[in-house]
Amino acid sequence: MDVFDILDRLVAFPSVAGEPNGDIAGWIEAYLTEYGAQVTVILGPEGDRSNLFATIGPTDIPGYILSGHMDVVPANEPQWSSDPFALRKEGERLYGRGTTDMKGFLAAALAAVPMLAGLRLAKPIHLAFSYDEEVGCRGVPHLIARLPDLCAKPLGVIVGEPSGMRAVRGHKGKAAARVTIKGRSGHSSRPDLGLNAIHAMSEALSAAVSEAERLTHGPFNPAFEPAYSSLQTGVIAGGQSVNIIPDTCTLDLEARAIPGVDPASLLAPVKARAEALAADGFLVEWTPMSAYPALSLPQGAALAALLSELTGEAPLTAVSYGTEAGLYQAAGLDAIICGPGDIGRAHKPDEYVLASELTACQRMIEALGARCMI
Repeated sequence: MDVFDILDRLVAFPSVAGEPNGDIAGWIEAYLTEYGAQVTVILGPEGDRSNLFATIGPTDIPGYILSGHMDVVPANEPQWSSDPFALRKEGERLYGRGTTDMKGFLAAALAAVPMLAGLRLAKPIHLAFSYDEEVGCRGVPHLIARLPDLCAKPLGVIVGEPSGMRAVRGHKGKAAARVTIKGRSGHSSRPDLGLNAIHAMSEALSAAVSEAERLTHGPFNPAFEPAYSSLQTGVIAGGQSVNIIPDTCTLDLEARAIPGVDPASLLAPVKARAEALAADGFLVEWTPMSAYPALSLPQGAALAALLSELTGEAPLTAVSYGTEAGLYQAAGLDAIICGPGDIGRAHKPDEYVLASELTACQRMIEALGARCMI
């Protein structure tokens, strides 16, 4: 199977985040086993989703991890020109959900496996494929926790998120949470007998707006756009009818932090303002939704130099989107981003990857394997 055949098979699995992924994980496991890879399927606490870790070469020698996620975002948009879970080729473009984010990278890594398996590797190449990245990097922490049992400490991690095959050394961290305020319902003609949850939520919303404005004044990191940490409310919901006192209101918000700033700390003022509403009789719930740290690989890191040699271009300093790379770095491993596709094509109808990007990625991985030979 070539890289295009493999991508066709991967796209056909509707591995939407939050859903069972046994089909795609099982197919990848069978494929890798056929080439003699040492494969471990790591069942997550949900019981129906798994990470997958595989090694080609010795497990007791430091090597490199190729990291990607098997899940994709939903494809419910009516604007799709064809079945999002059936690969469609038009010239250089390969259309389908996940082609860019990020089954294209998985396909390139798997297509390189036959060549890698035929080498006498002095340093191993590992494949680390996770679940539920798209809903807050929920799967990969369980994989990272198992690494000490699965291999020697790796020399570096290449996270294949779409970057146009240009390596990237940094990204912001993120934390997201949901505030739920519960009051007391009643007829709108007697507001004195109820507790209006939407009115109460305005306190938390006001705090979020204030914090968002405050963050625009710094601290700054010119590598990013914008150059400061940010906070925004993305969803607010509550109420049933204009003549019913709303007894419940929810607010979803996120913070994105430059390196050196804890993203969860940026949400703390909103949390404090919301929880203070308990004194007025409201029930307040704060539910963390997702979190991952920023990535900041030093310019002089050996991994950055390696990717510069493999791609022929100096790594970019930073991108605006987030990845699992920050979690690998937080676990003490050097990590960098480099993969086929463009983030601007992801999470939208008619997502696509270029055939040339896939072949370039496969060549990069095979070149990495050649550097790991005896």
